[in-house]
Amino acid sequence: MSGAGHGGLSRQLLRMGRDAGRRAESAGTRAAALALSAFAVAVCLGLLAMVHASYVGKEVRREARTPVGQTERTRDSRATSWLVGSDALAGKRLFSVVFMAPQTPDAPLPPGVERWPGPGEAVLSPGLLRAGAAEGIARRYGKLAGTVGQEGLDDPGEWLAYVRPAKGMKAQAPVETVVGFGPGAGTLAEGLQPGTGSDNDKPEWVFQGLVVGLLLVPSLVLLFTALHAGAHGRDRRGALVDALGGRRRDRALIAVGEAVRPVAAGALASLLFFAPAVFADIRVPYVDYVTSSADVRRHGWPVLLVPVVVMLAALALAVISDQLAGRVKGTRPTSASGSRRQRCLALLSAPAILLASRGPELAGDSSQYRTWISWAGLALVVLTLPAGVAVVVAGLGGILERTGRRRGWAGALIAGRRISRDPAATVRLVTGVTVALIVFMQALAWQAMFGTYNAKTEEVLATVDRNVAEIGPRGAVSARETAGYLGSLPAGHVPVVLAPPAAAGDGPVTISGGCVALRALRLPCSPTPARVDVVLDRRLQELLSWDTQGGTHLEVVRAGDAELAERTVPTTNTLAVVRADGGVPAVAALKEASYRAYSRGAQVRFPGEEWLAAGVPDRDQGRWIRLFGVLGTGILVLAIGLSAQAEFLRRGRALAPLTVLTGGHRVFRTSAAWGIVAPLTLAALAGCVVGAWTARPVARPGMTYFVPGDLMAAAVIVVLAVSVVMGLWAARIAGRQARGWCP
Repeated sequence: MSGAGHGGLSRQLLRMGRDAGRRAESAGTRAAALALSAFAVAVCLGLLAMVHASYVGKEVRREARTPVGQTERTRDSRATSWLVGSDALAGKRLFSVVFMAPQTPDAPLPPGVERWPGPGEAVLSPGLLRAGAAEGIARRYGKLAGTVGQEGLDDPGEWLAYVRPAKGMKAQAPVETVVGFGPGAGTLAEGLQPGTGSDNDKPEWVFQGLVVGLLLVPSLVLLFTALHAGAHGRDRRGALVDALGGRRRDRALIAVGEAVRPVAAGALASLLFFAPAVFADIRVPYVDYVTSSADVRRHGWPVLLVPVVVMLAALALAVISDQLAGRVKGTRPTSASGSRRQRCLALLSAPAILLASRGPELAGDSSQYRTWISWAGLALVVLTLPAGVAVVVAGLGGILERTGRRRGWAGALIAGRRISRDPAATVRLVTGVTVALIVFMQALAWQAMFGTYNAKTEEVLATVDRNVAEIGPRGAVSARETAGYLGSLPAGHVPVVLAPPAAAGDGPVTISGGCVALRALRLPCSPTPARVDVVLDRRLQELLSWDTQGGTHLEVVRAGDAELAERTVPTTNTLAVVRADGGVPAVAALKEASYRAYSRGAQVRFPGEEWLAAGVPDRDQGRWIRLFGVLGTGILVLAIGLSAQAEFLRRGRALAPLTVLTGGHRVFRTSAAWGIVAPLTLAALAGCVVGAWTARPVARPGMTYFVPGDLMAAAVIVVLAVSVVMGLWAARIAGRQARGWCP
């Protein structure tokens, strides 16, 4: 090809590509797909940069608030008494409660705390104040003296409390003396830092892998699908350019000109997605995590480079796709062997599902063989399930074809004949959906496996009576402090104390309490100790099962508050509170009273509840998998829907004459519904059910695993919504093509 000049020819070829992108067959579909895919890829890469910025910012602030312990060299320096404790909101993870008091007039303060709170005052993080408002967290630790600044928090939503005890703090173990905070003050004292994020957060590479696996990979699939949309027309255009003497460079410029506008629009639009996070802290829906705008501004600058990277990569792939187009062409007609192969694979799908879901049980407790059998079964399910769905769809297509012929429904007749005669096309359509859902369910199962202990404990505690609260004072406490606590219990709350036998299984378990408490627990109240061999009250049964070892019988002792306070001093005894009317104790009020009575407060919990604390972070972090999994499934279904739409439009002109015979464009909507929407919906249902069933063996023996019904419903709804949009879009474009047909 020749032109007025090298630069002029290049500009002309780019304009040719731009015009082709506007006028070619399926041009609008491809342009929209390119813009969406470029946007999705750019957002995923930007999320990787955001994750890195968040981890870097957290680490910087964690170091800045880590205490520096006192040494012989710094003994005369300014000093602060320091003790890290913990607390929890109902059903939530533990958070740090730091008790601190000044030892010198210029005692150092941790970052985020502007001034020393007075005795009996506390400084809380804004996130904790919001989350604990229903429990009265603002007054739990004393008078609220202010909030922790963001420079002293892991992230804007972190829960953290600094408390200055009303009675002061003695500089003796376990209280530590610190002389400053951060690397600039000396050697950091690991183990004294506040906050639980360093223990609970997964490593950065784990979170990055989650974004890559569940979001970036589906986005790349969407990009490749968009690049191949309308490939038939571009193949003809390429052949024409070759016939006119064009070179590879000429074809590359045309391909760039065709793709550059939608790709640039999509990639640059990603900046609008991240712009709010630069100026304000954003709360991520569903997972309830708050991003730090300061981290984005300071460490998130790679986000600005993402649109450029995406544009260059997408245009390079567009050129490569155009250069490779037409090199591999299938010339053999479709034979019946393909249909027979699909039917054979469909027959194998049922045994494959049984092998994946029940086969690991044959290995017993051997985790190695269980894993091998499970993965082998999954591989067979991935290979055979799409064929099973395709055969079912083909069977429905046959019924649809006969119904359409009998009743004169042209759309049903055409769609039924097409899907019944070409199951391989259905396999290509549904494979991505089924595989995506199976992988999604596996990811949920592996996340659940990491919290196996928590899941088993939750299963056990689901039957626990929550109408009794255990009180565990922190540190050594006196009978006088306990007497003050018992005197401040909310109205209607009565205490009892359980003392285990001297030796496990030898002697009685002693329960002491006032007459109101004993009668509420269906126990006798007599002046002398009474023996009870059968415990009738459910609350007392739970206390005995969790907090005592053995015991031949129960000995009931009537005691007043002063005697009960004395009996709580031995650490082996258990102080419990019940409501006389049998209702649920006011845990928040009991906690608040404990911080007034004890210098470090007390743990207030239901029997066995403390065993759940270690698993709550895994439970909360599993929400990221669910969120990303649903979004990734939607992106992948969008890619598959675009591919199906392109396939539908490629045959749209062949259906155009039917508009004359049927008197309208309804045939396109019917064909799109049965050819696109129905197979994808069936694939979503099958993928969810089979994925949940085959994910069961990931759970260890004895662990009950299930996929929440609302999550399965959300996945099906996402697939259905995307497939309906793609079907309506395809029908609309096919109808527009038909208007240009001249009989």
